[in-house]
Amino acid sequence: MSARSDLTKRKLFEATLRLADRQGLIGLTVDEIAAEAGVAKGTVYYNFGSKDGLVDALLRYGVDQLAERLRTGAEAEDPVRALESLVDNSLEFIREHRGFSQILVSEMWRTPGQWQETLTLLREEIISIVRGLLHRIDEAGRLPEGVRIPTAAAGLFGTLLVVALDWQVFQPERTRAEVRDSIMLLARGLAREVGTHPS
Repeated sequence: MSARSDLTKRKLFEATLRLADRQGLIGLTVDEIAAEAGVAKGTVYYNFGSKDGLVDALLRYGVDQLAERLRTGAEAEDPVRALESLVDNSLEFIREHRGFSQILVSEMWRTPGQWQETLTLLREEIISIVRGLLHRIDEAGRLPEGVRIPTAAAGLFGTLLVVALDWQVFQPERTRAEVRDSIMLLARGLAREVGTHPS
């Protein structure tokens, strides 16, 4: 793929995100996307085949970026510290890409949704990273008895998205550290400190 093609696709991605941030995905037209990106309408069809092809590629691209942030955050040796880093990296991503995050929240749980199949696969990719980290916490003997890891992973991911967007839309004066610490107060209910045991 040429550098020019990469640049064109990035422009189309960013234009779609700006428009989606302002008016949502439903009803967006190829004409609007092309005009926002400053390219010819045929460029959208050449690169993606259709508006739906562009949105599908946008979702995959964005989730790949988010997944990379989550994996980086989950690398710390101590699994609870890794959870904190994962939360922090997620907040940073959502602050940088609020429009994309709003798409995830509005479309992921829409039933039936136009991009439900793609989003189901992408949701699993993200939640599997969180689930793997919770398994590490469990293997370290720091997960309370009775916690169902698949449910906890889905709950933590949903909490991250909603709390982060609430921060960006309604409480932008708060720092990322404050929001991270608030989420960790909830998340630490999933993890005991080293040396503690269930009563």
